[in-house]
Amino acid sequence: MLYLITYMEDKKIILVTGGAGFIGSHLIEQLVKDKNNKVISLDNYFTGSKDNHIAGAEYREGHTKDIEKHVQETPDIIYHLGEYSRIARSINEPDVVFDLNMAGTFWVLEYWKKKKCKLVYAGSSTKFRDADKSPYSWAKASNSELVSNYGKWFDLPYSIAYFYNVYGPGERADWKNGYGTVIETFKQKYLAGLPCEVNAPGTQTRAFTHVDDTIDGLILIGEKGGPNEYAICAKEVYSLLDVVKMFGCEVIMKPQTKTSRSFGADDTSKLEALGWRQRRTLEEYIKSIKKQKSV
Repeated sequence: MLYLITYMEDKKIILVTGGAGFIGSHLIEQLVKDKNNKVISLDNYFTGSKDNHIAGAEYREGHTKDIEKHVQETPDIIYHLGEYSRIARSINEPDVVFDLNMAGTFWVLEYWKKKKCKLVYAGSSTKFRDADKSPYSWAKASNSELVSNYGKWFDLPYSIAYFYNVYGPGERADWKNGYGTVIETFKQKYLAGLPCEVNAPGTQTRAFTHVDDTIDGLILIGEKGGPNEYAICAKEVYSLLDVVKMFGCEVIMKPQTKTSRSFGADDTSKLEALGWRQRRTLEEYIKSIKKQKSV
């Protein structure tokens, strides 16, 4: 009995906001493999899905602004992924962005201040290139700065991770409502034999990063990261037309949007110093999809 009590006391509590989403579910899948982790997800299921639940984790439904009501435990670490995450769509619903990304995140930071644990904030690479082009980009850039300031003001441990067009199994392809991700949307169009729609000019570039590499980075940042900013980014850069060509789809060119922009690959040396290495490429991923279809 004494051994059981000691074991439970040593169990690490990890909270993942947005744990029922694409990246959150992959993160939880890795975290629960360590049996010394008690993993809690807090998700409002705005874009998350109960289909993404991972056995071994505990799921709580609610808004992040009510985090203290839903998670009364004191976590050892918070991975804050639970925010609105669509650039173009955010132009049409800034009120939703403010509610989820500003109000929600403020109360996550207040909870963090009270619990005095480590926070890993999932920032957006849009901060570095077009922070003023959409409500989403502005909110993410503002929150990254606020996280850093909370860490300084209240002497709290934190790290900020920047994502770069994450793709992989379990993405959402809701292109009709504007919540789908680029690679999954192209993938589903390819599998259905449909043309891929690309916003002009089509030459805008992205450093598409596999979800497995993203999760590797997040876990390393959680374990070893200091009060710093870490890019989790693939080395390769492709234009949207390059990606459609890799799938072999017909292209339908749509008008350019206000948020159309190009991104390159960013410096990952700080993350590599923690032991991270890129293991996947977009080209390999698309080849595997095409191979499966041909079988």
